[in-house]
Amino acid sequence: MAPAEKFEKFVRIDFKRWQQKMFLYLTTLCLQKFTSEDAPEVPKGTSDKEHFMIVEAWKHLDFLCRSYVLSGLQDDLYNVYSGTKISKELWGALE
Repeated sequence: MAPAEKFEKFVRIDFKRWQQKMFLYLTTLCLQKFTSEDAPEVPKGTSDKEHFMIVEAWKHLDFLCRSYVLSGLQDDLYNVYSGTKISKELWGALE
């Protein structure tokens, strides 16, 4: 599935199928790791600038992942799960 294609929304039927397709879609975007990993721990001795860049890059990519998953939900489900803070939390709540 090309990133530009519209993704099929989950409508409370056949969750496992939708989940597998969403995971594959996130894999093509190199975002699937955000469904299972926490924010990285920045090593001690990292400069403030590097620390900021690492944290902000992770936040941005996690935001994209979370947004793609949320956009794959039917509107009423979107309203229920839109309050999640990170992709890992969202993915776990959907299971």
